Amino acid sequence: MVKINWEDFKEYKKGHGKKDDNFLVLLDFIKSYYNLASVVEIYNSLKNDELANMMLEKRDIKDVVTLEKYLYKQHS
Repeated sequence: MVKINWEDFKEYKKGHGKKDDNFLVLLDFIKSYYNLASVVEIYNSLKNDELANMMLEKRDIKDVVTLEKYLYKQHS
Protein backbone atom coordinates (compact mmCIF):
# COMPACT_ATOMS: atom_id res chain seq x y z
CA MET A 1 0.00 0.00 0.00
CA VAL A 2 1.23 3.48 -0.85
CA LYS A 3 0.22 6.94 0.31
CA ILE A 4 -0.95 8.92 -2.71
CA ASN A 5 0.98 12.14 -3.22
CA TRP A 6 -1.65 14.46 -4.68
CA GLU A 7 0.86 17.14 -5.63
CA ASP A 8 2.74 14.61 -7.77
CA PHE A 9 -0.59 13.45 -9.21
CA LYS A 10 -1.42 17.03 -10.26
CA GLU A 11 1.88 17.21 -12.12
CA TYR A 12 1.27 13.80 -13.72
CA LYS A 13 -2.22 14.85 -14.76
CA LYS A 14 -0.86 17.82 -16.73
CA GLY A 15 0.27 15.31 -19.36
CA HIS A 16 -3.32 14.19 -19.95
CA GLY A 17 -6.30 15.88 -21.55
CA LYS A 18 -8.58 17.99 -19.39
CA LYS A 19 -11.53 15.79 -20.34
CA ASP A 20 -9.81 12.58 -19.21
CA ASP A 21 -11.52 10.83 -16.30
CA ASN A 22 -9.62 11.73 -13.12
CA PHE A 23 -10.10 8.24 -11.71
CA LEU A 24 -8.58 6.57 -14.76
CA VAL A 25 -5.68 9.03 -14.68
CA LEU A 26 -5.25 8.28 -10.97
CA LEU A 27 -5.14 4.54 -11.67
CA ASP A 28 -2.51 5.07 -14.37
CA PHE A 29 -0.57 7.33 -12.00
CA ILE A 30 -0.57 4.75 -9.22
CA LYS A 31 0.49 1.96 -11.56
CA SER A 32 3.30 3.93 -13.18
CA TYR A 33 4.52 6.32 -10.46
CA TYR A 34 4.49 3.77 -7.64
CA ASN A 35 5.16 0.82 -9.94
CA LEU A 36 2.20 -1.16 -8.62
CA ALA A 37 0.78 -4.03 -10.62
CA SER A 38 -1.19 -5.79 -7.90
CA VAL A 39 -4.88 -4.90 -7.96
CA VAL A 40 -4.98 -5.68 -4.23
CA GLU A 41 -2.26 -3.10 -3.50
CA ILE A 42 -3.89 -0.54 -5.79
CA TYR A 43 -7.27 -1.07 -4.13
CA ASN A 44 -5.82 -0.82 -0.61
CA SER A 45 -4.00 2.37 -1.53
CA LEU A 46 -7.19 3.90 -2.92
CA LYS A 47 -9.30 2.69 -0.01
CA ASN A 48 -6.96 4.25 2.57
CA ASP A 49 -7.00 7.69 0.97
CA GLU A 50 -10.03 9.89 1.66
CA LEU A 51 -10.30 11.46 -1.81
CA ALA A 52 -9.48 8.25 -3.69
CA ASN A 53 -12.00 6.38 -1.55
CA MET A 54 -14.69 8.86 -2.61
CA MET A 55 -13.78 8.11 -6.22
CA LEU A 56 -14.23 4.39 -5.52
CA GLU A 57 -17.60 5.01 -3.87
CA LYS A 58 -18.77 7.19 -6.77
CA ARG A 59 -18.15 4.25 -9.11
CA ASP A 60 -19.64 1.75 -6.65
CA ILE A 61 -16.32 -0.11 -6.37
CA LYS A 62 -16.49 -1.88 -3.01
CA ASP A 63 -13.84 -4.57 -3.32
CA VAL A 64 -10.80 -5.79 -5.24
CA VAL A 65 -12.86 -7.93 -7.61
CA THR A 66 -15.01 -4.98 -8.67
CA LEU A 67 -11.90 -2.83 -9.24
CA GLU A 68 -10.36 -5.59 -11.32
CA LYS A 69 -13.51 -5.80 -13.47
CA TYR A 70 -13.49 -2.00 -13.83
CA LEU A 71 -9.86 -2.03 -14.95
CA TYR A 72 -10.50 -4.85 -17.42
CA LYS A 73 -13.54 -3.05 -18.83
CA GLN A 74 -11.56 0.18 -19.34
CA HIS A 75 -8.69 -1.54 -21.14
CA SER A 76 -10.63 -3.90 -23.38
